[in-house]
Amino acid sequence: MDVRQLIVPQLSKNALTVLERRYLRKDERGRVIETPADMFQRVAEAIADADKKFKDDADTSTLAQQFYSIMANLEFLPNSPTLMNAGRELGQLSACFVLPVGDSMDEIFDAVKHTALIHKSGGGTGFSFSNLRPKNDVVQSTTGVSSGPISFMRVFDIATETVKQGGTRRGANMGLMRVDHPDILEFIGCKSDQKHLNNFNISVGLTEAFMEALEQDESYPLINPRGKEVVGTLKAKDVFDLIVKHAWENGEPGIIFLDRLNRDNPTPHIGAIESTNPCGEQPLLPYESCNLGSINLGFMVKDGQVDWDRLKEIVHLAVHFLDNVIQLNRYPLPQIAQITYANRKIGLGVMGWADMLIALGIPYNAEHAIELGEKVMAFINNEGHNASRDLAKERGPFPNFEGSLFSQHGEPLIRNATVTTIAPTGTISIIANTSSGIEPIFAVSFVRQVLDNNILVEVHPLFETMARKSGIYSEALMEKIAELGTVQDIKEIPADIRNIFVTAHDITPEDHIRMQAVFQKNTDNAVSKTVNFPKTATIEEVKEVYELAYKLDCKGVTIYRDGSRENQVLSTTQKPQETEESETKVVRDRPVSLKGWTYRMQTGCGPLYVTINEDEGGLFELFTTMGKAGGCAASQSEAIGRMVSLAWRSGVQPEQVIKQLLDISCHSHSGFGVNKILSCADAVAKAIRNHLSSAGHTEQMEKRPLFKGACPECGGKVEHEGGCSVCHSCGFSECA
Repeated sequence: MDVRQLIVPQLSKNALTVLERRYLRKDERGRVIETPADMFQRVAEAIADADKKFKDDADTSTLAQQFYSIMANLEFLPNSPTLMNAGRELGQLSACFVLPVGDSMDEIFDAVKHTALIHKSGGGTGFSFSNLRPKNDVVQSTTGVSSGPISFMRVFDIATETVKQGGTRRGANMGLMRVDHPDILEFIGCKSDQKHLNNFNISVGLTEAFMEALEQDESYPLINPRGKEVVGTLKAKDVFDLIVKHAWENGEPGIIFLDRLNRDNPTPHIGAIESTNPCGEQPLLPYESCNLGSINLGFMVKDGQVDWDRLKEIVHLAVHFLDNVIQLNRYPLPQIAQITYANRKIGLGVMGWADMLIALGIPYNAEHAIELGEKVMAFINNEGHNASRDLAKERGPFPNFEGSLFSQHGEPLIRNATVTTIAPTGTISIIANTSSGIEPIFAVSFVRQVLDNNILVEVHPLFETMARKSGIYSEALMEKIAELGTVQDIKEIPADIRNIFVTAHDITPEDHIRMQAVFQKNTDNAVSKTVNFPKTATIEEVKEVYELAYKLDCKGVTIYRDGSRENQVLSTTQKPQETEESETKVVRDRPVSLKGWTYRMQTGCGPLYVTINEDEGGLFELFTTMGKAGGCAASQSEAIGRMVSLAWRSGVQPEQVIKQLLDISCHSHSGFGVNKILSCADAVAKAIRNHLSSAGHTEQMEKRPLFKGACPECGGKVEHEGGCSVCHSCGFSECA
């Protein structure tokens, strides 16, 4: 039976754009050959078919219909690799991996190789560099000295930069170091210049012993991992203050409370948890993987109340779905398959939490929201465990059950060592047209630039509904909201609506942490969330939030102070109050000499020579020379070159320039097929594209230096949410 006959997915334009770019199957020429309904059917049938591995006469047809229904209705979506690869040749369905990094050259470069294989397959990786001997420590085999963990992190970073993930996902890494490692001070500042390790999120692993030393204002020991001997001490307060200072400056490092991860490690007899996945929400043992999925809470409201019955149904189907993913998955390494089968960890989480609150008329920063968050996540966690126990009765518990915390506490058999995780849902929440994870909404109304150079003002659907119902809706009002970035100061909007539509920057950092804490209370693994600070926030305010996170039993914290990373582009149309001096700092000055390349493009007006020059920051300027001197074509081409040069020097991404110029047509074409040039503007765009794709000048390498606050694919605003960086305009995700 064609399950697509049951439901036609109702997707937004933005969702369709994201799906066509990254998820839907394409032919060898890059043309989309799959509809969203086809994709959901492909995934549903593939995942349901895993039931046959446990029961020969399993009714996979009915199960496929159920899986299709919850995905096509956007009630539940699995992590991106599952949507992309289920039912396809690659078949790698996991998003999360942790790899061990040992203290020998063989172990280090084995880990580099394994990283490349995982990134090629579409996964992200986490590492602990705590086991590497410190810088300048003795290397007995060569009688030399060690270059230290940070130098090897750069090797992993370069490897990640080099590997393309099939054009759909880019590698992301978590680098973690214990606070008692002798190189901890260098680690804390390793991303301070924002030019290195750009494929890494970094976090410091804080221990309970360190936090006790901090509370007592004492020093703590530094331990060389090679021999486990104490090699020095540091004042805990000085180290903590340094972490806070760097986080205030650019959002990194984050902090992870390592002992809390191991307190809740369900299989301590198998090993200790040393690191997490790239966004910090999934603690994993070495070589372990996890399969994630999220329930859309925005759709779990009926008649002004939480629809507990439907939520229970979705939880049970989702747990079944994710357990099947484990069985169907084609793992990139045999070591990963072995421990994943042994522990069978899944991570069921949520998205659309802010939309649920809005639908219920509850402000995100209200006490009732905190209480409901605890109740909703407790329900999901309890029902998720019930569903896993039901599967254990049919399929058996996870093989490492004996000796686990479950068996130690005399609990019933369970299929999965962990069941719940709050992961970032940047891309799948765009597909579902809902808010990300447990984050507040990032804007009530925002501007999106589309390919024909038009500017669209997009409005939160629930706000539009309420605005129309109350009679205040107008295009002018929506534009005003997009300009201001908030509704809080617009008096023409009724107070009850303003109270409900609070954004990430309308609430306090303490509100962020309190919400994270109540979800963490009922989550097996951890919670990925960004605590947003205004640009005016002080270092002391950041410190207070870190201390509150520890007090409220969070497992980690990621913060972002607005504008703290260079080249940030505003998410609304509001313009900063810049002086002439500040404007000159945005546009890069031209050095005395630059390296360049010239491309000959045959246009209908004759040959056009396009010269592209670069400085150390990437593309810098573009010049054009017409084969036939003078005329309108020459002057127009020169004007294009000047504007492109100004755009690049001002931080505009190359891809955005290409999009604006590509396929502009004039009366005089040249060439045929792939070599066809429609105009001089089209020729310039294709010359830039050729330059980016030529050896040594890949598009991804060009994007990376400017990726601080602007989307490398569309030039739009990058939002920091869920422990990740996401562009809501095109669906780009730093961690996807």
